[in-house]
Amino acid sequence: MKRIALLVAVGALAVAGCAPVQSGPSGGAADEKSGQLRVWLFDEVNRGPKQAVVDQAVKQFQSEHAGVTVDVQYIQISTRAERFKGAFSDPKSAPDVAEFGNTDLAGYVAAGGFAEVGADLDKWPDAKDLSPSILDTAKVGGKVYAVPWYVGVRALYYRTDVFSELGLTPPKTLAELAPLARRIRAAKPDLFGISVGGKYTYGMLPFLWASGGDLASQQGGKFTSAVDSTNGRAGIGRYTELLAEDICPPQQCAQNGGDASVQAFVSGKAAMTIGGDFNRGAMKAGAVSGKYAVVPLPGMTEGSVAPAFAGGNLLGVTKSTAHRTLAVQFLQLLGGKSFQRKMFDAMGNLPTFTDVQRAVAEGDEFERPFVRTLDAGPRFVPATPAWAKIDAQAVLPTMLQQIATKAQDLTAATATAAQHMNEAFGS
Repeated sequence: MKRIALLVAVGALAVAGCAPVQSGPSGGAADEKSGQLRVWLFDEVNRGPKQAVVDQAVKQFQSEHAGVTVDVQYIQISTRAERFKGAFSDPKSAPDVAEFGNTDLAGYVAAGGFAEVGADLDKWPDAKDLSPSILDTAKVGGKVYAVPWYVGVRALYYRTDVFSELGLTPPKTLAELAPLARRIRAAKPDLFGISVGGKYTYGMLPFLWASGGDLASQQGGKFTSAVDSTNGRAGIGRYTELLAEDICPPQQCAQNGGDASVQAFVSGKAAMTIGGDFNRGAMKAGAVSGKYAVVPLPGMTEGSVAPAFAGGNLLGVTKSTAHRTLAVQFLQLLGGKSFQRKMFDAMGNLPTFTDVQRAVAEGDEFERPFVRTLDAGPRFVPATPAWAKIDAQAVLPTMLQQIATKAQDLTAATATAAQHMNEAFGS
């Protein structure tokens, strides 16, 4: 989920999974073409810009569908698990269309909460331009259950004033990052070379993936942890190398998640950080305003980009809806190219259509590194309800903190994490 710290999160937007919900009655036998369409969207700290765009979509939809009204409810992200659990158990209280975080999808599908919409997308002209890697975040078991509404990815922020003063340039490969960060901290001991955190899972994942590792492998429908593989350990080691006295001291950084890591940069305490497009507002309002730039986080070879975690939110049609046709049509309107662009202009949410992304990048230099990161192909967490349990148990943050504080070495910490992940996958 992209926006909790923004979220953020990331999100974020966030982006935390929730526990699997209980399956309820399936419903959805009728397909009424009139009446009230119920829509659930996440609330925002400043709802105004989002609501203004949504209101435009509602007005347009109602004008095009006589006898139809659209009731939009804004729900709190923090209570989403309870709200969706109740909705899936009692279809009469459920929305027809809902926004939800992509990391929650697998659990919701397992609970029978959302309908497949792949056939609907096949007939939708806009769908041909959906980014394939982003569309993957709306799939479970190869089937499409939602339209990606917006996406959030992370890149490398750096202090232009510090780099200019020290005669530095951004790293061209991932291997250059740690030495560069050490050099900065040695020259400016009051700064972290790069602000990272022991709880910053989404900051670590690009290192894992760029090194050829993965969170898990899948065979015969069964997931098995891969964090303890040779490549997995190499990537995790590259990230935890940054949690060191001469870069980002563990006593100050090991407890930090994404928000705290980014905030250290925002407040002028770090020369670099891994942050999202959704952190733009905080940067502009912080001590680094006018003194930072962004580049894609580099991969293992010069010119490559480390795969970023594809955070973001989806729009889906509930399985219990009695207005399926109308629900799909509203989803395609609000989640289509025109209103995704309007939502970007209002809130900065990155669109999920490749042509709209290119248009955004052409008109906004800040967004270009993030669009380039999207073009390079972001990655996602395993599409299984077990991920919510792994996330809730803080398996990966615990692993990173154990390594950073030297409570366990890399081999032992990754082995322990793999064991806990496999227990969740097998439950």
